[in-house]
Amino acid sequence: MSAGQSIRNSTKWVFFGGIGSQALGFIFGVILARLLVPADFGALVTIQIFTGLVGYIAGGGMGQALVQARTASNEDYQMVFTLQLIIGIAIYAGFFMLSPFIAHWFDNPLYSSLLRLSALSFVLRPFVNVPNSKLFREMRFKENTFISLFTLLVSSLTSITLAWHGYGVWSLVWGGLAGSIAGMFIVIPVSGWKPGLRLNGPRARELARYGFTASSNDLAVYLRGQTSNFILSHQLGTSAVGLFNKADSLSQMPNGMISGAVYHPVFRALSKEQDNLDKSRYLYFRALSLVVLYGLPFYVGLWWLADPFILVVYGAKWQASAQPLGILALGGLFFAIENQSGAVAAAQNQLGIELRIQLVSWALMALAVYSGLHFGLPGVAWGLLCVYAFNAAAMSWLAQRSLQARWGMLLVALKPALVLNALLFASLLLLDHFIHALMQGKPLIYMLSMAAAGAVTYTLLFLFMPLSGLRDEQATWKRKIGLQPQFQPK
Repeated sequence: MSAGQSIRNSTKWVFFGGIGSQALGFIFGVILARLLVPADFGALVTIQIFTGLVGYIAGGGMGQALVQARTASNEDYQMVFTLQLIIGIAIYAGFFMLSPFIAHWFDNPLYSSLLRLSALSFVLRPFVNVPNSKLFREMRFKENTFISLFTLLVSSLTSITLAWHGYGVWSLVWGGLAGSIAGMFIVIPVSGWKPGLRLNGPRARELARYGFTASSNDLAVYLRGQTSNFILSHQLGTSAVGLFNKADSLSQMPNGMISGAVYHPVFRALSKEQDNLDKSRYLYFRALSLVVLYGLPFYVGLWWLADPFILVVYGAKWQASAQPLGILALGGLFFAIENQSGAVAAAQNQLGIELRIQLVSWALMALAVYSGLHFGLPGVAWGLLCVYAFNAAAMSWLAQRSLQARWGMLLVALKPALVLNALLFASLLLLDHFIHALMQGKPLIYMLSMAAAGAVTYTLLFLFMPLSGLRDEQATWKRKIGLQPQFQPK
């Protein structure tokens, strides 16, 4: 099987898992949003700033180092497990002691108990992260997909049950712990890995060198992403955090579903071919082209339908999320470029330069959020959009530098999808001109009409518009739906 076929087969399962996770997460999220209030989500987001931050220290990037390494023995997995378990126990002890001071700083006593309960996840993480790394390294994405969906079901159903009985924000924390425990008991036997304690100084240092750089980059990305939540929580309170986080998480959903599904197979393939620049260039630009092709129309739709979507699906209490969502949807192209460029940087071990990019981006993010506060949540969204544009450009530069590529290659890869989405936008603009007045006061009918028309238009354009960069993809889909005969064996 060729590298391209292997990636396509692996991506099918990751994509299926991404679709399933996003769909289930969306449905369960809507139910929880109806049962809870923005302040409940804001409280959880606030404590996750701290637990998420320390989570990157707990992992140390060594799981990713195991995936990227040319070889990985059972002793390597046990050594990483031992280190992560020691660190996890130490982190839990630290949170247990420091949580009252964090609660005092935010002037909310609830945060102390929430942090102590949530921090138990650090003791459980090594039992999940290490076998997951083994599955990723072996490209066993089918098993990983089903485990992820099972974990999501357990976590979400636990949260919904507790929220229904009036447990508020506690339902979200207990749901997360229930999912971790369920995942632990499934992923260990499926992966074939057995927990064991082992330490090996030289090998640990070898993995830690890559892992430290990788986790430093992930940490910088995380801090950048949490900057808005931290500042909004301190300046405007938990309700503002809940509202803005809803917009931000919805704007990231298509990226997680499409680009996130491609990332792991592409990263693994790029790691295997890290010395073959020609093949690496092909993998990078091909993956980016397809990610934008399938992901960008969702962002065009979000831009058009943010207001009726929030009103119909989440209700009037979440309506303040609509305008920030529409603004952040403009960043769909930037998300795709950054994600796939990050796979190149990780595979080519260019994480030191990426770390500098992420630190600059983090500083810009803080400046953008503080500047945008004067204009409310929409101002914060515009500030974030500018930072996303900078980061996409910088990461693309790094990827092209690593692969000895040129900007012209990027434009060629993006051109077909950009043309299709420009035509999609024009068709929605024309349709809105004719039906907008007729649909006043009917947000559900307007949303369904625009979404259906957009889906049909984009599908027809994709299948029948002659675009040289998409001929193979068009032919594949035409064969699947019977518009073109299947290949006949000779």
